[in-house]
Amino acid sequence: MEPSTDIHVKTAKIQKQIEEYVGLGSENLLFEYRKVGDVYHLDLITINPRHMQSFLFHTVSGVDKLDMLTKMLDYVKSYREKENSYTIQWIAKQDKELHTSYFRAKNMYDALDKLYYGREINAITVFSVVLNPVS
Repeated sequence: MEPSTDIHVKTAKIQKQIEEYVGLGSENLLFEYRKVGDVYHLDLITINPRHMQSFLFHTVSGVDKLDMLTKMLDYVKSYREKENSYTIQWIAKQDKELHTSYFRAKNMYDALDKLYYGREINAITVFSVVLNPVS
């Protein structure tokens, strides 16, 4: 097998491109793969380095790892034009500090799903969800 067709090399290259488009280093971006029934999913998760909380960036489905990574790369190249920008102010139960996080999402509910990803519903109190003006 020649190096240009090595699946691991292709995977690493696409992941690096995704990191560059999102603007976060590999230490603040997680690629989580899961299988539900016969369908594979890739959850791209960001970690905010300031308050060390993780959030869902986007989910894609596909037939294999390379297919999902290619779909994720297509998404990160164009999500700013396709999705609305939301600002969410929230506080974690164990925290005393109000946090402000920004999400790109289809709607307010999608933005909240990204905030609550992997958390108990009572782990966070949301104070406001604002649709940001189009710039």
